[in-house]
Amino acid sequence: MQKNKNNLKQLIRAGRGITPAHTVVLHGSLVNVMSSEIYKADVAIYEDTIVAIGDVSDYIGQETKTIDATGKYLVPGLIDGHIHSECSKLSITSFAKAVVPCGTTSMISGLDEYISVSGLEGLQEVFKEVKASPLKVFWGAPYRTPYTFPQSTVAFNFTQEVHREVQKWPECFGVWETVREYIQEEDDDTLGAIEEAFKNRLPVFGCAPMARGKELNGYLCAGVRLDHESYDHEEVVEKMRNGMHMIIRESSVTHFLKENIRAVTEVNPALARRVSFCTDDVTATDVIEKGHVDNLVRLAIAEGVDPMTAIQMATINSAEAYRIDHLVGSISPGRLADILLVDSPENFHVEAVITNGRLVAENGKLNYDLKAPVRSSVLSSALKCAKTTKEDFEYKVDLKNGQAKVLSMNVKGPFVRKRRDVILNVKDYIVQPDTEQDVLMVSVLERFGRNGNKSLAFCSGWKLKKGAMASSAAPDDNNIIVMGADATDMSIAVNHLIENGGGQVVVADGEVIEFLSLPVGGIASDLEPEEIAYRETLLTKAANKLGCDLPDPLMYMFFLPITAIPDYAITDVGPVDCIALTTFEPVLELIQIK
Repeated sequence: MQKNKNNLKQLIRAGRGITPAHTVVLHGSLVNVMSSEIYKADVAIYEDTIVAIGDVSDYIGQETKTIDATGKYLVPGLIDGHIHSECSKLSITSFAKAVVPCGTTSMISGLDEYISVSGLEGLQEVFKEVKASPLKVFWGAPYRTPYTFPQSTVAFNFTQEVHREVQKWPECFGVWETVREYIQEEDDDTLGAIEEAFKNRLPVFGCAPMARGKELNGYLCAGVRLDHESYDHEEVVEKMRNGMHMIIRESSVTHFLKENIRAVTEVNPALARRVSFCTDDVTATDVIEKGHVDNLVRLAIAEGVDPMTAIQMATINSAEAYRIDHLVGSISPGRLADILLVDSPENFHVEAVITNGRLVAENGKLNYDLKAPVRSSVLSSALKCAKTTKEDFEYKVDLKNGQAKVLSMNVKGPFVRKRRDVILNVKDYIVQPDTEQDVLMVSVLERFGRNGNKSLAFCSGWKLKKGAMASSAAPDDNNIIVMGADATDMSIAVNHLIENGGGQVVVADGEVIEFLSLPVGGIASDLEPEEIAYRETLLTKAANKLGCDLPDPLMYMFFLPITAIPDYAITDVGPVDCIALTTFEPVLELIQIK
């Protein structure tokens, strides 16, 4: 409900019991995250807003609908404190189908992957899609785009001038994921975004993995309020002692909750009140198999966190961290009516979900048919780049035959790439990938028709024995990334994406083995979550057959363009040294064989 004088009058009268409630939830046990109590209480709802808790018999009229919560616990809707929903490959509509039945009713996001491929025009279409869904998105304007350093190519560049406009939009609740490197390098657009936020009294959201000591102090002096990137619990403690709100991340590929929750369970239980949860990047498979934020509540309880405290971490703590607690985060008069019916705080299985005062999900499914909007050309997935040949993926040098010492980016985790020096053969002026030494070629191709950039480097850790993998979904710039043991297969993979408007593909022996189409901006799909999960499984199995034993080969690959986390990355401008913040030459030395 919009807050204007007429609507406020209606709400005030409903709160006073003069106007009957539209819906009441009866006979449940209220989990009051504001007072840390659990007690019998009913809830009265007028349109989309809670107007009373406790004894609501005076709020029931002849047309008031009732929801029976006998034997159930009433919990506020869960909040994902930091997420790129696009990385699930699910559109907003499909993502809502996946997570709302799990109890997630709100998420904080920059929707930045959509911006990178479609600009503000595409973002406005996504906003409309959000409003038609049961999932709320509290949007933070990206501090800048692209996030990469040096700057890679995207469809739209976020600058201070853009911030002057968008920070005044009603959808804007802060500045999204302000990366530490851009603050320490005193980037004008980044500092400009923060300058505008101070004018508009908006919070600045952070991204500062491994920031400690003086680097952390400098970062905090820029006005950053919270962070979702800590690699151990000591880092969590230091950041919180220095005034930050901490969002503990448990994604599909980065499992930090067990370690980071030790800040609360082992160091200082008082820290719990400023700790909340996020999933950051999740797959459809994980949501279907494990749940979403509800899973994090259960994981925290398993690590020894009191159930009430774990529920607060998933609700009010996040709302307060992001300054949206006047809207969501608790079952309180004046807040939006996002209410879960849960079996018990200890087991925390969500059985029904109310959003905006409406019962929308029961028994793990939406109870109505949520349709995706008709997609315009703005969010079409046309890839504006030329077809490739195998020569595009051959690393050529000024030595006909011999050897080359190269720097291979060696994956040690989804966001950790370390230096590995390897000797490779050179044949007919081409450095040869070597599957016996686990060295593949990797390339990123600009796909927005702006400059035709194409990079080429070496990577290790995927253990492919043959073939190639490619994806047009690859945060943070969503250019095409491809890696493989064979230049011909790499070319076939990229061309298949170009021909089909984007997606993810696995190729071997000149044939497409598996393909997932991503027609929404080349990064997402309107398919049902279960179908996307099935396709994810097929892609992973195809990569496994080629030799890869990583838990999610394509997700590990599509994180390679992220330059915000040391030590190495690759974008369309070249392989990047994430410490020096410069591109580098991967061939270190040519060796003539006598």
